Amino acid sequence: MSDRNGRRRGLFGSTRAVDETADPSPRPVAEEVPRPLRIAAAYGWRLLILAAVIALTVWCVAKFSLIVVPVLVAILLTALLWPFFSWMLRHRVPRPVAIVVSLVGTIAIVTGLVWLVVWQISEQSDIVRERAVERWGELQAWVLASGLLPEEQVSEFLSVVGSFVREQSDLLLSGAVSVGSTVGHVGAGALLAFFALICLLTDGEGIWRWTVRLFPQRARVAVDRAAKNGWATLINYARTQIFVASIDGIGIGVGAALLGVPLAIPIGVTVFLASFIPFVGAIVSGALAVLIALAYNGPWVAVAMLGVVLLVQQVESHVLQPLIMGAAVKVHPLAVVLVVMAGSMAGGIAGALFAVPFAAFVNVVAVTLATGSWRTGDLPEADLMWRTEKRTLGRGGEEEEERA
Repeated sequence: MSDRNGRRRGLFGSTRAVDETADPSPRPVAEEVPRPLRIAAAYGWRLLILAAVIALTVWCVAKFSLIVVPVLVAILLTALLWPFFSWMLRHRVPRPVAIVVSLVGTIAIVTGLVWLVVWQISEQSDIVRERAVERWGELQAWVLASGLLPEEQVSEFLSVVGSFVREQSDLLLSGAVSVGSTVGHVGAGALLAFFALICLLTDGEGIWRWTVRLFPQRARVAVDRAAKNGWATLINYARTQIFVASIDGIGIGVGAALLGVPLAIPIGVTVFLASFIPFVGAIVSGALAVLIALAYNGPWVAVAMLGVVLLVQQVESHVLQPLIMGAAVKVHPLAVVLVVMAGSMAGGIAGALFAVPFAAFVNVVAVTLATGSWRTGDLPEADLMWRTEKRTLGRGGEEEEERA
């Protein structure tokens, strides 16, 4: 009910003014939610979708690891061979000849290292085993003579160790049935990696052009140039990692040889291969060298071997990694440690091996796209993989002929 002045009358006769211009529609919910909360919610659901995509990607990689790992190995080997391979192409060596020389040289180096390791293990394994048994007996006699532990506790401890060794031996024997399938998987992966390496060296630019066409036309130039920057970083990583791993392997291997530690060549090769996993690999392989020195040469030589390992690792950690590897990878050492741990948790040894190059590639691509530096058109020296004599992407995303 309303009176003559246009005021609405309440149930008990009270009146209140009526705003004829007021909008009777309710306020939107978005206006009632505080702006910071709306921004946080918008970031939240986007982050959830991103986390779901990453989790699905990791699951797919783990599910198809027998395919993904050999392809990643082939890409890493391509980046490793690329400086020498591109040098031959620049000096007008035919591509088929350059491919054959690169592959034959790689196979020859790997075969030589494997032969050296097998030869020295076959020559010295029996001596190392006999000396290790002698050292174990000397340690047992020393513990009994020193009176640190009662004889019955020493016997109990030795029985526990013996039962543990027998259990592990039984486990190895029971697992020998699956060795055939494991060797088969490794062989199939090696053949796939070798075939992928040949394809990348033969027609890497064609594979990349096909990959770029999967993106929207307006984004092709940005994707192309960002990936070229990432590829150049991957080449620098492979080249630098070979140098760092060589320093580690030669330093620890020569130190073991000078101290009279047996199996010096296998120790050096193991350190070299393990150094491709930053920080963790050098520690594990160095511990192996110290254990061999302890079992064969005694505690004092083991202490000296430990000093050699620590010296080499200090040079790597304080000189090679910050100056050389940091400049090549452009990833902070803390980030390197974190991605190595995350990669090992997600994919074991393979995850730890590919964690740093993957992080370096993603970091450079993300920075290139975020800063817009791809618009300058500056191409790295390693772009030969995408263009040999012509076929480079134009600004419209179409192919344009251009002499390299």
